Amino acid sequence: MSPAGRGSRAFVTGTAGEEKTGRKADRRTRVTVLVALAANLVIAVAKAVGGFVAGSPALLSEAAHSVADSLNEIFLLAALRRSRRPADRRHPFGYGKERFFWSLLAAVGIFVMGGCFSFFQGAEALRTGADEKLGGYVAGLIVLGIALLAEGGSLLRALHQVRGQGGLADGLRDPALRTVVAEDGTAVLGVCLAMTGMALHMVTGQVVWEACASLAIGALLVYVAYRLGREARDQLIGEAADPEASGRIRALLRAQPEIDSVEALFTMKTGLDSTLVAARVDLVPGLDSERVEEVSMRIKRSIARTVPEARQVFLDVTDRPARQAAKSPAATGERGGA
Repeated sequence: MSPAGRGSRAFVTGTAGEEKTGRKADRRTRVTVLVALAANLVIAVAKAVGGFVAGSPALLSEAAHSVADSLNEIFLLAALRRSRRPADRRHPFGYGKERFFWSLLAAVGIFVMGGCFSFFQGAEALRTGADEKLGGYVAGLIVLGIALLAEGGSLLRALHQVRGQGGLADGLRDPALRTVVAEDGTAVLGVCLAMTGMALHMVTGQVVWEACASLAIGALLVYVAYRLGREARDQLIGEAADPEASGRIRALLRAQPEIDSVEALFTMKTGLDSTLVAARVDLVPGLDSERVEEVSMRIKRSIARTVPEARQVFLDVTDRPARQAAKSPAATGERGGA
């Protein structure tokens, strides 16, 4: 390779068509989030009133759950709006990671406002007991029945969108939609637990049943918050592209006759449907600078066609020995963390 070709770098960005498709998906997700927000606001008020009237810890736990979900939906609406802002000088790779940040806040909200309050209600019920008020409990069960219908309708709406966006594997890539599905699914299960606890309390007169239901709701919320938070953390700190996509890019590079070796391949998700690709390659000897530029542009366009989410593609032409780059965790695909 001639000296003129060494150390050259270039990049290519994604197409406007892909951005338009992403915005259409965001509009559908926004409607889903708004449906869930409306349902949770109404249900939170109903559960809170019913919980105070009945003196029910399980119903109050469910009220806290709905309040947390309502706040989280506001976070998700902010994520949808802010993550589509165009790149600027301060953020040259765009604002796609805003989606992951607000999803992380939603997970924290589920943990603090939902899970911790539910644990508190359950522990207080076990410590002090609760007065059983038959009329109030009947009203509480009616409220929970209505909540079950509303939460179930919101969950069906979210699952319908997931199905329309390619099923669980593709549809749940969106952290906003994934959070809505998790929240609504947890809400349906939580309502069932609260109804069971209240019914057993009414039949046996033992508050322990309702306290256990409240503790179970808290445990469920903490688990869901942990799973959502872990996903958001991995994406926020710079998660690599899917191994299948990385494999396709590496295979494409190795198939190019002008590339002598692929010394390193680095990928990082910069948003829901955008990925940064950086490859360090060694070209065959004898290419002049004009030929290097032509080859680089052709390879980058091929990568963009092969992996549409590759919005930024960088090629670094170098003489670094392949055996040195192969030891890099980024090159080998190794991942750290829990």
